[in-house]
Amino acid sequence: MARLHLPRWLAWVGAPLVLLLLLVAFWSWDWFIPLAERRASAAIGRTVTIGHLHLRPGRISVLTAEDVRIANPDGFAADAPFAQAARLVAQVDLMESWRRNALVVPEVELQQPVVEAASRDDRSNNYTLDVALPEPGQPAALQIGILRIVEGRAHIVLPHLQADLRLAIATRDEGGAAPRLAATITGTYADQPITGEALGGAVLALQADRPWPIAVQLANGPTELSLEGTLRDPLALGGAELRLVLRGPDMALLDKLTGVPIPRTANYEVAGQLDQVDGRFRFREIAGRVGQTDIAGTLTVGTIESRVDVVGELHSRRVDLADLGGFIGEEPGRVATPGQTPEQRRALARNEAQARVLPDEPINLPKLQSTDIRISYRADSVIGRNVPFDSLRTELEVKDGVVHLRPLTLGVGRGQIAGNVTLTPAEEGRMRAEADVQFQRLDLSRLMQATRTFEGAGTINGRARLTGTGNSFATILGAGNGTLTLGMSGGNLSALLVDLSGLRLANAVLSSLGVPGRTAVQCFVGDLVLQRGVLNLRTVLLDTEDVLVAATGSVSLARERLDIRLRSSSKSFTIGTLPTSILVAGSFRNPSVGPELGELVARGGAVAGLAALLAPVAGLLPTIQFGTGEDDRCEAMVRRGAPPAR
Repeated sequence: MARLHLPRWLAWVGAPLVLLLLLVAFWSWDWFIPLAERRASAAIGRTVTIGHLHLRPGRISVLTAEDVRIANPDGFAADAPFAQAARLVAQVDLMESWRRNALVVPEVELQQPVVEAASRDDRSNNYTLDVALPEPGQPAALQIGILRIVEGRAHIVLPHLQADLRLAIATRDEGGAAPRLAATITGTYADQPITGEALGGAVLALQADRPWPIAVQLANGPTELSLEGTLRDPLALGGAELRLVLRGPDMALLDKLTGVPIPRTANYEVAGQLDQVDGRFRFREIAGRVGQTDIAGTLTVGTIESRVDVVGELHSRRVDLADLGGFIGEEPGRVATPGQTPEQRRALARNEAQARVLPDEPINLPKLQSTDIRISYRADSVIGRNVPFDSLRTELEVKDGVVHLRPLTLGVGRGQIAGNVTLTPAEEGRMRAEADVQFQRLDLSRLMQATRTFEGAGTINGRARLTGTGNSFATILGAGNGTLTLGMSGGNLSALLVDLSGLRLANAVLSSLGVPGRTAVQCFVGDLVLQRGVLNLRTVLLDTEDVLVAATGSVSLARERLDIRLRSSSKSFTIGTLPTSILVAGSFRNPSVGPELGELVARGGAVAGLAALLAPVAGLLPTIQFGTGEDDRCEAMVRRGAPPAR
């Protein structure tokens, strides 16, 4: 039988062809998975695993990776990955990659990606990746054109912010050059429910040095936030040019959102421009209101050695002192403030009805100790219930928990009350307060306007010093020590005020009708001492052209009780006078004012008895007070700076 001889060339060609056909028939791109996993893991500093890998060759080759996972770092859950995607589809331009000497990927699509980001109480987290970035000026080894996200989800847990957020993330085609990133947000933040929507620019433009558009609408509990504008460096929140609008019932709720401690406030709405200067966020061109108070100015917030640092300059055309109640522990605002929540109205009603007058809300020390603050504030005019103040200025500084007001100045007519106040942290959550306040040419007419009853003119000068320790405004005063001195020389005072102090009945009636209107003041001196919360009236003397009025007694700031006696002595022969003492007693909330009953009844009984036995004129004899004559003790006391001889 003849043997079949194949050409030698066919043997040389056929064998490789058969091997090639066998290779194509049994080829699996999964063979390259270990290589791809090693390269990806080295690029981000985290273990990366791939379930399946496939490549469709062509000028624009399509690489598909399935079940892609990025592991958690050590110390976090090993069974659940930090991130995973059902499928990653990348288009690779081979010719352009050859030309640029870099891997050029015109488009990447992530299908059903899921991210589980979390931090712990020690601030360690699983979302910080060790990504190797190219040197400045060097081209990136990987160049991606468009990134699409389909049905993405993220779960973010940040215990230090009391945050548990769930995001639905996808890209949205809006006819532009690249799809924009969109997200909806639900969950909790600052232990308050949060909902919102965010729309940004193209995902891959996050790292580009060009403005990245962003629009955010959030509702965190009752707080609403609107943010719209651009970021030049979104990943670092840099190069911001944003319009920020904030509104809500209480600025204290912004603590977790901003990292800046703010006392409780009335409802507010503020807007302004948010940008970044020298690594600090700046909220400028602020315009808005807090309760009944308008607010404008600039605030900058940054960090210095892991501490929040706040610097600002704020201004109000008109401030309502009720809106500043949160700074001293009172319920801020008024019941009639528009937009106030029912809870705030009920709390304010409870505060109005409670027995105490001095604010006893504890001062929050931990917040103050974590933040450094330097803010200057001025208000052109001041409004409030029976408030004699016309303007307000202060320089607030907080450093290591120590609060300085240097100075705090309140305008009163042509004069002012100006002082330095320091609050220093003490043991057991308390604060030590030190205040040195000067009363400079206080306008008596402005003070009297606050009473809505009496009138007067003149200027008052004086000084007060106070020290005390406590955890609230009330407890500091209730355990305080210090002195208060006041003096006025010249001027005049509503005769009604003077007459009532001595129950000069006839003149009081005429004074209430406006006749006479005023009485000249020779001198007024007040010398009071505060000892362990009790304010003792050491010397209080009012010397007028008609009468000399002295006050004695004490005021307990701890118990909020009054025990004051006013006594007047006429300087001339006077008819129609019952020279009895006036007692001011009771609580701060419900004081009582009236004559000393025992003395008044005795004198009243004498009047009635004489009136029955003698002629009506004779019945007036017990009411006749013979004048003490001119008394120069007040003038001498002012001149010597010492209390009068008794």
